[in-house]
This record gives sequence, C-alpha cells and structure tokens, in this order.
Amino acid sequence: MSIKRFAPALLVAAIAAAPLAQAETTVTIGTVNNGDMVRMQGLSKAFEESNPDIKLKWVVLEENVLRQRLTTDIATQGGQFDVMTIGMYEAPIWGEKGWLVPMDNLPADYNVDDIFPAIRDGLSHDNTLYALPFYGESSMTYYRKDLFEAKGLTMPAQPTWDEVKTFAKAIHDPKAGQYGICLRGKAGWGENMALFTTMGNTFGARWFDEQWKSEFTGEAWTNALTFYVDLLGNYGPPGASSNGFNENLALFNSGKCGMWIDATVAGAFVTDKSQSKVADNVGFTLAPQQVTTKGAGWLWSWGLAIPKSTDAAEAAKKFVLWATSTDYSDLVAKTSGIASIPPGTRKSTYENAEYIAAAPFATKTLESMKAADAKDSTLKPKPYIGVQFAAIPEFQSIASQVGKFVSGALAGSMTVEEALKNAEKVSNREMKRARYFK
Repeated sequence: MSIKRFAPALLVAAIAAAPLAQAETTVTIGTVNNGDMVRMQGLSKAFEESNPDIKLKWVVLEENVLRQRLTTDIATQGGQFDVMTIGMYEAPIWGEKGWLVPMDNLPADYNVDDIFPAIRDGLSHDNTLYALPFYGESSMTYYRKDLFEAKGLTMPAQPTWDEVKTFAKAIHDPKAGQYGICLRGKAGWGENMALFTTMGNTFGARWFDEQWKSEFTGEAWTNALTFYVDLLGNYGPPGASSNGFNENLALFNSGKCGMWIDATVAGAFVTDKSQSKVADNVGFTLAPQQVTTKGAGWLWSWGLAIPKSTDAAEAAKKFVLWATSTDYSDLVAKTSGIASIPPGTRKSTYENAEYIAAAPFATKTLESMKAADAKDSTLKPKPYIGVQFAAIPEFQSIASQVGKFVSGALAGSMTVEEALKNAEKVSNREMKRARYFK
C-alpha cells in the first residue's frame, strides 16, 4: 500500500528534477600541463560558481601527448573535446579546413582590439579568429646574475651563441650541481624543435628553400646542430635529451642552471619566490643571435579553440571568453599576484604601470615579441610563414620526426651527420609526397 501511495509523488518529483539534470552541460577541456594552464584549472571553480549549469571536465596532458590527442580528435571529428588548447600553428590551418568554430561576434566588453595584432593574426585565417589567446610569448635568455657577478661576466643586450657558450663554460660547476646552461632536448616539434629552429635561424638555416626542398645537410644546419650538441653535451645537465620546458623550468628554479633560453612566459615562475630558489638573482635578455638576429626569438600563443564537432558550443564559448578575458587576469592578480597574469596578449597589460613594476621580465618579454617576425625570420628567403615552425599542414609530422633525430644526436645514439642526413631524407620524402615539388 505504501508503495502505491508514494509512487505518484516520487514520479512527480522525478519529472520536476529532470529539466534541472538535462540543463547541466559538461564542457571537456584539453590543455597542456604548463603552469598557467594548471592555474586556470584551479581558478575555474569561480566560473562554475557563476555558471551552475556548466560543469567543466579537464584533460591535462604533457605537450607532445596533448598535440597528438587533439590532432587525432579534430581530424576524425571525434568530439572528445569541447575546448582545445592550440596555438598559432594549428589555429589558421584547422580554421581553413573548417574544423573550428569561428570566434566572431565577441561581446564589446571583451575588447578584441586590445589584443596584439601579431597574436590576433597568428590565430586567424582570412581575418577570422579561430582561437582566443590565453597567453602569448617569444623566447629569451634567463641567466643567474649572482653567478655572472662572481665570475666577472657581463651579459650583452643580445648575446651571440658563441658568447653564451663562453659564459656556460665559465659558470659550469657540475660537482656543485651547477650546470652552465639548460636547453630543450626532448623530442617534439613544439619541444626541442622550437628551440633548435630558432638556433638554426640565427646560424643562417631555414626549413625549406624557395623550391620547398630541405637543406639539413648544408653548412648552416650542420654548424647549428654541431654547436647545440657540443654546448649541451659539455655544459648542460645529465640527460638533457629528455628535458622539455617543464623539466628545465624545474631545474632552473632549483638553482641548477646558470642560463636557460626558453619561453618568455617562464618569467613569472622563475621570479616567484614561492617556487624559485633563485627568484632574486634572475636576469633577462634577448634570445641569442649568431650570424643574424633574424628568427632568434620565436613567436607563439597558446589559445583556446572550439572544435566544430562539439555538442556544447555555447557553453564552451562562454568558458573561452571567461578564461581569456581581462576579468580572468584580474582574478589571477588577486589570487596569485599581478606579475602572474597571463602575459603577451593584451596591450593594456603593458600599459599598466603596476604590472610593469611588479614583473621585472615584462619589458623584455614585450621587446622579444616585437622583434619576432613570422614573415621574415631567416637569413635567406623562405616560402613559409613562421619563426619556429613552417605554417603548412605537413610540418607537424616532419618536424616530429626530425626532432627525434636531433634528440638522438644529443643523446649520442647517432652522429650529427647521421641525424641531419635522416632529417633531410624524411623532409624531402614527405614534401615530395605532398607534391610541393616533383
């Protein structure tokens, strides 16, 4: 009797609750395990509190794994992600293919005109934005001012790679756990090849000549890779071929790197006393040059994009707008300090005297980004756009393979000559197969 009596009431309650359950939308976000993105995940509770009908699901992955997962999902229209963390390489290519939701009709208070033109252009195709920038970056040289002072060394405004090597030798003290320099060695087109390509640029190299043929066995790349292997082999930490951005950041913050050339976004972390033992002794200058200054520092932006395969486009866009807004920057400033706000995207950030005063790396970040020219980054003419990458669909596959050869040369599993010969063979084979030349 009791079951019959209360069944209608339970049924009514279930029906009343059903619309609430259906109203909640889950937004799955694929992002990289860099510090700024980890912070974004932590602060996203504020977004969920303001949007109780949206639940965020995070997939945070190491850079190489993330890129593989996202590329597979977008190419197959798998629909596993509603928000993707991608960059200036993917956004225009995927946007042109029709794989991404255009980021148009943005609210007036988002102030899209505040975004640096180079960042907007890099995330656009045919003047349409396909990702909103979370942060922007170039690369620069970090160095220990205390170690330089102890050795009587003076860091130039933009050192040559030869000068960097001299400095690394002078401050290298492995018995004390102090290595002259840390650089990316982990294989990956966005890991070691980002750094090594900028080095190659300054040695006079380019990914492809005007006929889209590679020049890896030429003098410029040979000089660059020989230098890279010698520099890290003699004055870098053990196991350098396994170190990417995050590994080198940890080494630098623990006081084990005398110098480090990497992304300008690391400035907020190496000067944060809560995580860096050397926060008070970090100096900043431009990324090294060699025979040319062209292409010395890269240009990149991690942006948030929405794949066409999503079934939660409206909720996803609401999150993307929040995470890339000035309101989000204000939240970071409130919780982590103004120096920690996502850098490199908005003009207003660098017009803020309070930010400039709190962030000793800010002016050098801006100088580095302004110096990076995606259209003119090599000594000889090139047929592609991009500083540390070539903005063509085939590049990701080619550079991932070349990155393994470069890492192999660094690890000693093959010679410099073998690595470059393999790189040229792979590059020309793939470009010929893609009909860039016969």
